[in-house]
Amino acid sequence: MSESPDQQPVAALIILAAGAGTRMKSRKSKVLHEVAGRSMLGWAVHAANGVHPQRLSVVVGHLAEQVSEYLHEFAPEATTALQAEQHGTGHAVKCGLDPMGEFSGEVVVTYGDVPLLSAETLQALVSEHRTAANAVTVLTARVPDPTGYGRIVRDASGRIVEIVEDRDADESQKQIDEINSGIYVFDAELLRAGLAQLGSSNAQGEQYLTDVLGYAVSRDLPVGGYVTEDPWETEGVNDRQQLARLDREANRRQLVRWMKAGVTIVDPLSTRITADVGLGIDVTLQPGTILSGATTVGDGAEIGPDTRLHDTEVGAEASVIRTEANLAVIGERAVVGPFTYLRPGAELGAGAKAGAFVEVKASTIGEGAKVPHLSYIGDTTIGERANVGAGTIVANYDGVAKHRTLIGKASFIGCGTTLIAPVEVAAGTYIAAGSTITEAVPAGDLGVARGRQRNVEGWVAKRRAGTRTAAAAEEAASGSSPVGE
Repeated sequence: MSESPDQQPVAALIILAAGAGTRMKSRKSKVLHEVAGRSMLGWAVHAANGVHPQRLSVVVGHLAEQVSEYLHEFAPEATTALQAEQHGTGHAVKCGLDPMGEFSGEVVVTYGDVPLLSAETLQALVSEHRTAANAVTVLTARVPDPTGYGRIVRDASGRIVEIVEDRDADESQKQIDEINSGIYVFDAELLRAGLAQLGSSNAQGEQYLTDVLGYAVSRDLPVGGYVTEDPWETEGVNDRQQLARLDREANRRQLVRWMKAGVTIVDPLSTRITADVGLGIDVTLQPGTILSGATTVGDGAEIGPDTRLHDTEVGAEASVIRTEANLAVIGERAVVGPFTYLRPGAELGAGAKAGAFVEVKASTIGEGAKVPHLSYIGDTTIGERANVGAGTIVANYDGVAKHRTLIGKASFIGCGTTLIAPVEVAAGTYIAAGSTITEAVPAGDLGVARGRQRNVEGWVAKRRAGTRTAAAAEEAASGSSPVGE
């Protein structure tokens, strides 16, 4: 079956990402700042992939090495083109085209700092360009306050005849509410010819890409526009306030999408879900929940309140309360929290528990096993149905290297135990409370490792005379309750 015209790839797509972004006041490239957990450039590449470009070029300039390194990891299919000196959008597109060589077809131009632009809108823009057989098609929007944007000037018939930059617009043109997004589809031959004749006789002394549209109009070539119904998709980011504004809107859209998909979000204002999170049906997110990275949550699980999960897998029907987790796996029906810290490599089996004030690192807690409270479990394998008492510490680090501990299935570790790794506690074993275990404990044994208690008679009267403790001791010795009731 052949592709429909709307599914056919475009010949090339150029993302402009060379700007200095000075208003961000950052050591990081502006386009690498994140919106909804993904860099703005990442969003641009994601949208670009919606039109299946045969050639994808990203024009870099300021902090070019940073951007290139990011692209090498995130979008290895993209090539980079250096705009060493920024002389305007027209000059940037020239830089993007040069490494591509000769080709025919459509060239889409987008920006690396317009994070809410969607693949669907790019597809609609390309479809309009093809349907109308245009030489140039521009994405536009109507906004209540067009200040700062280029204005779309149409003739009496509605044809686009000019784009005027805000700083070059006269008073009548400033009243136009239809704005230029800066996102275009060009015929490649027309684009090359238009770029070749660009000048810089404007307020900024730059080569404007908008003048290519004027070049097409002057030759009576068809120029059209696609008006998006969602002006957010045309908004760029120049400073941290705009970054926060678009991030908030992107998060709102994520929440709406998941609520429509069957997720209960108790308080959307305090909940954050980034772009690559996956959620099952009947998941409940309590207030203060933050889900980021490649986190997935299974059907019917409940997360929060006050929980942050990053790159964490949560099984169906699990409960995770007031927890910080990173690169962890939480099995089906497992219970985590409150005030629990799951570090990378923590893995809980089905029905397992990591309770209040428990920290787990690079360890497996087997199916049905429990670490209910006040424990540190590091580099440890805990067998199924084992129970680890309160205050248990696995001493896994000797100052030079980390060592592993094994706790066998159905074992019972008494409260206040310290396990000095490497050590193995076999299945079906008991450890007496307060023990410090340094040697293996065979199956079925009771491990006891603590000093014998002795009481030094009269020590308080001799060493702490005159204190309130001594007074209480004297009162107790006279026949009152030994606890002073």
